Amino acid sequence: MRLPKNVTMVEVGPRDGLQNEPSSVPTAVKVELIERLAAAGLKVIEVGSFVSAKWMPQMADTGDVLARIARKNGVRYAVLTPNKRGFDAALEAKAGEVAIFTAASETFSRKNANCSIDESLDRFGAVTAAAKAAGVPVRGYVSCALGCPYEGEVAPAAVAAVAGKLVALGCREISLGDTIGRGTAAKAQALVDAVAAVVPVDKLAAHFHDTYGQALANILAVLERGVAVIDSAVAGLGGCPYAKGATGNVASEDVLYMLDGLAVTTGVDLPKLAAAGRFICDALGRPTASKAARALAAADR
Repeated sequence: MRLPKNVTMVEVGPRDGLQNEPSSVPTAVKVELIERLAAAGLKVIEVGSFVSAKWMPQMADTGDVLARIARKNGVRYAVLTPNKRGFDAALEAKAGEVAIFTAASETFSRKNANCSIDESLDRFGAVTAAAKAAGVPVRGYVSCALGCPYEGEVAPAAVAAVAGKLVALGCREISLGDTIGRGTAAKAQALVDAVAAVVPVDKLAAHFHDTYGQALANILAVLERGVAVIDSAVAGLGGCPYAKGATGNVASEDVLYMLDGLAVTTGVDLPKLAAAGRFICDALGRPTASKAARALAAADR
């Protein structure tokens, strides 16, 4: 196998994970989780989202979280910003990176963002222009890259077209999301091949959910295609409220265990990462979804 020597793990648990909790997690818990994740060696952490509190009350304290965390040198603290108002709030809170999100499925876009794909891209123009002026890097997300809960199969060419438009807007990186976790290794490679014809592979990231238990296989498959940025959530937190049956993101502990076994460098410490997972699971009152974390805990007993 030809694999990248180094992989950047993007931790999305504090945002993509906790935004799907039925009730808001206390700010102090979020702050400690983020600080534990940074101490484990993660260099990119999504800490929250500047979405309207009416639609996402779980993220209403993102500004407070950014104000209270003890920032570690070399760590990018990123937030989701759906519009210019969200970007302005992120800039005021001194976020290190912002992310914008659209979909490769028209139906999903309308259900999730209440607008068409083109309308969402038009909306992002003001965000990327302001970010460029302020020197803030922008990441782009493409949901439903390997299937849609409403439309079924999504053509890789459709994903490539959206990814190309996001790069044209100024996104430095494009995260391809298997929102409902239906992808397989062959489909994941075909997706990367199609998108890489439009967007250089070194600008691509993978964001896989584990609904069918295929996330690690899919990650290994895209690593073989040269993708070197992997999104994951500590303890497998998260899911998609608009995708029936979709389980959480692939667990960061499981991804790291696999990468360590492949001798791929991440700079992340597995015991410390697992401890961060135990912390948030204790706070939420439920067991971890990470198989590696469960095995490590059993071995310690």
